[in-house]
Amino acid sequence: MIRVLLADDEHLIRGALASLLALEDDITVVAEAGTGDEALAMARAHRPDVAVLDMRMPGRDGVSVAARLRDEVPECASMIVTSHAGAGALKQALAAGVRGFVPKTVSARRLAEIIRTVHTDGRYVDHELAADAIAAGESPLTPREAEMLSLAEDGAPVAEIASRAALSPGTVRNYLSAAAAKLGAENRHVAARIARERGWL
Repeated sequence: MIRVLLADDEHLIRGALASLLALEDDITVVAEAGTGDEALAMARAHRPDVAVLDMRMPGRDGVSVAARLRDEVPECASMIVTSHAGAGALKQALAAGVRGFVPKTVSARRLAEIIRTVHTDGRYVDHELAADAIAAGESPLTPREAEMLSLAEDGAPVAEIASRAALSPGTVRNYLSAAAAKLGAENRHVAARIARERGWL
């Protein structure tokens, strides 16, 4: 029996998925979670064979949960199920040790097959998501520029970003301006969105 953890902040989707997977003879859902932190706690407590993680959840996202599981629950294979993956999200997921990467449009029967594949040390990556990841290319941002854009994502003012990064406001503005110019964005907020969609943050 393959023991599965389901993590998705949309209760209806998570519940429906649990019900559909329960129809499979060799799969049992041993835990459910609505946030990234809950997913980690449930994985530590239940030691599942496979964690099916939503890409975007409150707190930690699916990729950061997968990275922690690789270290803390190494016997648990992780896979990401997403409805809104940016082009570069696949690269981040693979770097975090994720073994499956699928859109939420996949059927429950196909998802069960992918869970079996991941459980037996195989990999599955949706071909369209893979093509998008290849097309996104490498990030033109320096690590500092990416860091400043990450801090700017939630709309924080430059002074707050400077305080959090222990830099002067002028230095922060320079990094953000350089990042926006490289991405062809009119401001730091648009630049942060573009970089996130391409998996560069």
